[in-house]
Amino acid sequence: MSLERTKIQWFRRKMREWSRENFRDFPWRRTQDPYAILAAEFILQKTDAPTAAPFYEQFMERYPNLEALAAGSVEEIRDILQPLGLHFRAFRLHETATILLEQYKGKIPKTESKLLQLPGVGKYTARSLLANSYNKSCAVLDTNVARILERVFGIKGGRVKSRDPLLWQAAERVAPKTKVGSWNLTLIDFGAAVCTARNPHCSSCPLHRQCCYLK
Repeated sequence: MSLERTKIQWFRRKMREWSRENFRDFPWRRTQDPYAILAAEFILQKTDAPTAAPFYEQFMERYPNLEALAAGSVEEIRDILQPLGLHFRAFRLHETATILLEQYKGKIPKTESKLLQLPGVGKYTARSLLANSYNKSCAVLDTNVARILERVFGIKGGRVKSRDPLLWQAAERVAPKTKVGSWNLTLIDFGAAVCTARNPHCSSCPLHRQCCYLK
C-alpha cells in the first residue's frame, strides 16, 4: 500500500484542481439542511445521482420537513419512490421521521453513534450527513471512493468494499482536515466520471502519473 504523505498531498491537490471544473450540481448539494441531506441519502441508496435528482425534488416538494414526512403514509412515500425500487426505503424514511420527532424533538443528531441507531442509516449515510450538514471531518467510503483508493494507492480491499477496515482507514487518511464534505463529493464525482468501474478514462486522468493501477 502506497500512502506516503507526499503522494497524499499530491492526490489532494489534483482532486481539488479537477473539482473546480467538474463538480456536479444537484439540489441536495445546495443546502446544509440536515433533513434535506438525510432524505437525499436515503433516496441515493443504490441509485445514481442523475436518476435520483427528479425524485428527490418531487419528494421534497411533498415532504419539505420531518413533520410532513411523519404525517404522510408509507404508501404515499412508496408511490413517489416506486420507480427507483428498494421499496423498504419508504418504510425506513417514515419510521426515521417518527423517531426523530418523538425521541429527538425534531432535531437530527450530530453524532455518528446516534445517527447509526436510526432505521436505514449506515456508516456512509451518517458520515455524509455529518460532513455536509455539520461540517464535521468525516470521510466516507462507497464503491466509487473505494475504487479510486485501490487503483491510485495500490490498496487491495476485501470483497465488500463499504465495510473494509483497510479502505475506511485509507479514506480517512487521505481526506483533508477541512471541507471534507466537498472533498467526499469530489471523489464520488471523479469515480463516476473518470475512474469508472469499466473502461476508466486513464489517458485523460489527472492522476495517471502516479496511479498504481497503470503500473
